[in-house]
Amino acid sequence: MLSGWISSRCDWLSLLFIQHSCMLHSMTAYGRATAHSGQIKSEVELRSVNSKFLDLRIKMPLLFKDKEMEIRQLVTTHVERGKVELNITITGSENAVEAPRIDPVLFKKYVREIQALSEELNLPTGDIITQVLRIPQVLSPGEIGSSEVEWQLTHQALLEAFQSFIHFRKTEGAAMASDLVLRIESIQALIEQLTPLENERINKTRSRIRQNLAEFLENEQVDHNRYEQEILFYLEKMDINEEKVRLGQHCLYFLQEIEADDREKGRKLNFISQEIGREINTLGAKAYDSGIQQIVILMKNELEKIKEQLANIL
Repeated sequence: MLSGWISSRCDWLSLLFIQHSCMLHSMTAYGRATAHSGQIKSEVELRSVNSKFLDLRIKMPLLFKDKEMEIRQLVTTHVERGKVELNITITGSENAVEAPRIDPVLFKKYVREIQALSEELNLPTGDIITQVLRIPQVLSPGEIGSSEVEWQLTHQALLEAFQSFIHFRKTEGAAMASDLVLRIESIQALIEQLTPLENERINKTRSRIRQNLAEFLENEQVDHNRYEQEILFYLEKMDINEEKVRLGQHCLYFLQEIEADDREKGRKLNFISQEIGREINTLGAKAYDSGIQQIVILMKNELEKIKEQLANIL
């Protein structure tokens, strides 16, 4: 008993270590395990896809109906979010067979009444046993209950399936984390490309305003102080330095959060991506330049791919 408890405890601690030793976890996963004892075999299959909440569906033999709450709690402990399907199958166990039960009192009563009517009416009784067994409530489903063997095997298979399941989530999450980092680094590189375009845009704008002013001065008098104020206001309206700084900060925060010691990071990363999107949209609104607009479009393309990945992050 003590060695079994120690083994189960070790499996539990190992499972917790696996859960918390990865940067990101994918909500799409698959796990499968079997446990044997003589002819009895318990098979557990676990699969999930992305969902905002935990949507758990369990298919299991009737002999585990008294263990359903315990199984649900076990799944909830290891699977926080996702649309999850859990299938449990038991083979080679007599307890898994639903043996029918005959009600002896009702059976005897119906036999006596049929025999009495047959004698009174001088009718042949025929196959009286088959006839009585067809009467409702004479033959009813038997009670099914699990023994300690079936439950221990299933509990062991569940823990092993969870290990496989979480390893799958971890592997998928690592691949997705690498892709997300590349996308964010691509946006950071595009931010750096904005600076020369921004300076060129300001110089072009100044030249265009001066040229328009020179043409205007040939016919009208201009308040030079007011003119300088209008230019400053216009250039400030076009300035995208604050948006670049905030966008860069959001990108750094995104990368830091990927590395953070927190298993459920999908929602937080999604919120950060929304802030990144707002800054990119503001850049586009203040661009007034085809080159900057092209970079903004590239940023939006990277952000959409990030959002597609985040939809499947735990």
